[in-house]
Amino acid sequence: MSALLFLLPLLSAAGEPTLELVTLQYPPYQYQDGAETKGFVVDIVREAFRRMGRSIHVSVYPWGRSLAMAESGLADGIFTLYKTPERESKLDYSHQVLMPQAVSLFVLKGAAIHFEGELKPLAGYRFGVVRAVSYGAIFDGAAKRGDIQVSEVAASGEQNVEKLLARRFDILVSNRYGAWDIMKRMHVDGQVRELQPPVEQIPSYLAFARKPELAGLRERFDAALESMRRDGSYQRLVEEADKSAR
Repeated sequence: MSALLFLLPLLSAAGEPTLELVTLQYPPYQYQDGAETKGFVVDIVREAFRRMGRSIHVSVYPWGRSLAMAESGLADGIFTLYKTPERESKLDYSHQVLMPQAVSLFVLKGAAIHFEGELKPLAGYRFGVVRAVSYGAIFDGAAKRGDIQVSEVAASGEQNVEKLLARRFDILVSNRYGAWDIMKRMHVDGQVRELQPPVEQIPSYLAFARKPELAGLRERFDAALESMRRDGSYQRLVEEADKSAR
């Protein structure tokens, strides 16, 4: 969609303008599939806004562009994003967590590697990561301190999986759902196992642009998301994603 169309908002059945939300290509959370925007987080967001009586349109762009559109007010909201002080100064974050994102460790099936929640005992193993990706404060801090050895840096999640399969390193670190999605698409999920527990659960949110006409929208979104948790519909959508990751 042309950015110009954001200046010509559609009207919902209630006479209110359709809210324009932006996100990134991040399967299985959210992704563009032909003309459709899909993903289990997209389903959660759509249901929350349905309960609010507001129509939405979700567009997928490169992350930097999506963030700039939300911060400038060209888009009305953005998901799924982590909290940072700089972003909080420009955006109105939901109080409710939209989706906790688990950072997990993956090894080849048959590898005698065990994880009990502490990274330091894994100091003798080689880790593989994707360039310029943060894996949360716990993993990033351990790597920076030298508690663990990052021996391979890949250009993409797919390349990182290929390197694990080629035994270029011992342990792959990744967002849990993202890793399983990649491995299933590559048809190699039967060759890898996920260590438990996750390294960290990082909360991600939906945030609104700071525009006068959006006043009160965040409170209504929080209430809708909370109602989904109370009646079990939120958990059902997450459980479907869990099933696909097994």
